[in-house]
Amino acid sequence: MTTTIHISDDLLERIDQRARALGTSRNRVIVDAIETSLGPTGTWPPELVRMLEAPVTRRSGDELEKSLAVVRSRRVNRRPRAAAPTWRSA
Repeated sequence: MTTTIHISDDLLERIDQRARALGTSRNRVIVDAIETSLGPTGTWPPELVRMLEAPVTRRSGDELEKSLAVVRSRRVNRRPRAAAPTWRSA
């Protein structure tokens, strides 16, 4: 897909220098840099990992249990599943 971005002259010169040094295109250097910054496909964003590392509060756990109960109550034409573990803070 084609897109337009605005970069400073200094940064563009650094990109061009890197492309020449690597014997590749400016586009490839930019795409590689963005892919490196975002991480590999299929990995969790660092923000999510940090959020998941935080302990679950009692209130958050209770809200999650309520949400799951609603989802389970709306299941139609499916076998009931075994009871899921409850979420509690450590």
